[in-house]
Amino acid sequence: MLGRLRASAPASAPSRAGSPEADIAARIAAHYASQRAGIDDSQPARLDRFQQMLEAVHADVFRASADTWPAELARRLAAAGVRRVLLDPSRAEGTALVRALPDSVAAHSYAQPIEAWKDALFDTIDAGFTVARSGIAATGTLIVEPDAGSPRTVSLVPPLHVALIHASTLHIDLHAAVTAERWSDGMPTNLVMISGPSKTSDIQQTLAYGAHGPRALWVVIVTDEAAA
Repeated sequence: MLGRLRASAPASAPSRAGSPEADIAARIAAHYASQRAGIDDSQPARLDRFQQMLEAVHADVFRASADTWPAELARRLAAAGVRRVLLDPSRAEGTALVRALPDSVAAHSYAQPIEAWKDALFDTIDAGFTVARSGIAATGTLIVEPDAGSPRTVSLVPPLHVALIHASTLHIDLHAAVTAERWSDGMPTNLVMISGPSKTSDIQQTLAYGAHGPRALWVVIVTDEAAA
C-alpha cells in the first residue's frame, strides 16, 4: 500500500534557497544557534554534560579508553552477578566483550526468531549490550539504531541495558545530530532514543523503575584514547 502511495505521489523537488522549506530550515537552525550562544561545545564539555544528564536520571556511567573498556565492563558485569549477556558478536565491540568475559558470564546472540527462545530470553538473560549510533549531550540521550543482530529487544527486555558509545559521536543537541548525520537524506527505519532506565509513576506519583523496560542502564563512554 505504501508503495502505491509513493508511486502516485508527485515527485518532490529538493529544497532550494528561498523556498518555504529552506526558509523554515534556516529559521530552525538560527533558533538552535541562538540557544547555543555562550555554551562550550568542545568535546570534553559535551562529554561532561552527557554524563551529568544521564547520572541525573539514575544511569550508571563510566569512561574507559578503547583498549580498556572490555575488561572493565566484564569485571563490572561479573561483580553485579550477571550470568548471561545478550550481544551481537558480529560487531567489533561485541567480539571484544566476548573475549574479555570471565567463565562465569556467558554471551548469547540473537541468532534465532524470538518465538524459538522467548521463554529463555525473558527468564534467563540478565543484560543486553548494544552500541549506540551517537548521543545528545544536552539531554543525555543515546541514539540507538536497531538491526538484525541487535534488535530493539536487546535494549528493551533484559533487566539491565548496557550501552556503549564513542565520545566522538556526541552532539551538543538534537538539531546538531539531525544535521551532522543528514537525517533529511534518509532516516533509518527505526531509531531509538534512550534517556535513562525505564521508569513510570502511578496516579499517586510513586516512581517505579523497570515497568516498561530495563530497570537499570549502564553507559560505557569510550574516550577513543588508547591507554598509555
